[in-house]
Amino acid sequence: MALFSEGQTGSDAPRSRRDRRVRTGWIFLGVAIVIGLLLGMAPAPYVIEQPGPVFNTLGTAEHEGEERPLIEIPDETTYPTEGELNLLTVSVVGNRETRPGWFEVLSAWANPQKAVLPLDAVFPANVSTEDREQANQAAMVNSQQDAIAAALVELDYDFPRRIIVKSLTPDSASTGQIEVGDEIVAVNGTEVHAVADLRTAIAENGTETPASVTVTRDGQTFDAQITPGTVGEVAVLGVNVAMEYELPIDVQIQLDNVGGPSAGMMFALGIIDKLTPGALTGGEVWAGTGTIDSAGNVGPIGGIQQKMFGAQGEGADWFLAPQANCGEVVGHVPDGLTVFAVETLEQALTAVETVSAGGDTSELPSCSLSASAP
Repeated sequence: MALFSEGQTGSDAPRSRRDRRVRTGWIFLGVAIVIGLLLGMAPAPYVIEQPGPVFNTLGTAEHEGEERPLIEIPDETTYPTEGELNLLTVSVVGNRETRPGWFEVLSAWANPQKAVLPLDAVFPANVSTEDREQANQAAMVNSQQDAIAAALVELDYDFPRRIIVKSLTPDSASTGQIEVGDEIVAVNGTEVHAVADLRTAIAENGTETPASVTVTRDGQTFDAQITPGTVGEVAVLGVNVAMEYELPIDVQIQLDNVGGPSAGMMFALGIIDKLTPGALTGGEVWAGTGTIDSAGNVGPIGGIQQKMFGAQGEGADWFLAPQANCGEVVGHVPDGLTVFAVETLEQALTAVETVSAGGDTSELPSCSLSASAP
């Protein structure tokens, strides 16, 4: 009795079955690869933050198609500068209309120079891309004015700095006593010349007793007795305010297509360098970031890790970081970069001047685990 048909040996049947299994395996692998590629290219609900362009506040930038000094002070005596005082930016890959794919997101997760952020955190659903860009541009313009004011205050110029009420919050503690357009002059007898001063004064007053808020309206000054409310655990008046200045000199800052308030401190340093004899940096290459108000208070910013890598890429040796960002700095400083933590413009100036003079930098404040603790 024949067990196999003609031309087929006993070993051929198992091999045929193995061949079919191999072919089937390759088909499944191919399908899996195709599915993986399709999923990898599918839009992810994230955007990617990475180092953006770097601008030397002592140098030039393109403005309306031509290179112009980033900071110009046309009617005042200015002095030669050396080195660099670089402001830093971050670029965002993706938006609600064009989101990065999963492959791009996974690659960014593995790259210490990049950060992966939820789409809604950067582009809220109720805010259009155009509205966001306009808000960022407005923040940049305001930060430039604050930086000019901070630099001139540091240089002992005397000029009006007014805190103007722009709106009241819902259920504001100030309803009926403070109006839009009012100038807040003092709290409990102490004059306030910056938003940070106002916040500090209200926080110190607390919510148990009324604060005596001195207000000027239509040329008349009076004291309003207001018991602050709270936002979280913070005492607040329930007003939105903005600064208005009567600047004593003309300072022009030319920087296109950059938004946000984080360049304030570096603008202020650049203005001071141009208005004072001698090169502030001593030829060193500095970079830094931080908001600033007219009282010289330096505030936190976003994307500081990406900005440190941006500074390293531009050859900076020294970096000024807001003290409030130290928690994001510790353990993430790129090789070759020395970071100093600052809370005020005066501290930033001290750091730059110490390095310029070849002084002892060991006593300058830096970010540490203890310094970054809340």
